[in-house]
Amino acid sequence: MSNLVAIAYPDMDTAERVRAELIEATKEHLIQLEDAVVVERREDGKIKLHQATSPGAAGAAGGALWGGLIGLIFLAPLLGMAVGAAAGGVGGKMADVGINDEFLKALGTKLQPGGAALIALGSSGAPDKVIARVSPFGGEVIQTSLDEDQEEHLRAALGGVAAAG
Repeated sequence: MSNLVAIAYPDMDTAERVRAELIEATKEHLIQLEDAVVVERREDGKIKLHQATSPGAAGAAGGALWGGLIGLIFLAPLLGMAVGAAAGGVGGKMADVGINDEFLKALGTKLQPGGAALIALGSSGAPDKVIARVSPFGGEVIQTSLDEDQEEHLRAALGGVAAAG
């Protein structure tokens, strides 16, 4: 089962470095990420989402591939690729995969101006190894779907104060 974890950081750079650590952990099969988004609250208060992947670009690539194959059948592969890429790009942008963008933006309003948060959705068979990789960066747990014990363990590892229970 996947869990959602949102951790606030004082700046965008730190959140991006933690996301890079999680991506490395996926390559080592320590974690399986479904989505990892950095939410930035700019100094002017605007919320900016930094997606790990672009659904529009992924859709366009897939559409171009399928369009090209269909175009080969009708002897117009370039036209098929162009139409497929356009349709796939639009379809990819319309499909909200991973973490809901409205939820991310609402979470971003809780950040301090200039701050950022990493919101990760995934699962791990070795959570202690993942926590060991991200704990040097600190951070404040702002929301999770973990059970209380797991959340307290994460807060303690990041150096946060445990919630009074």
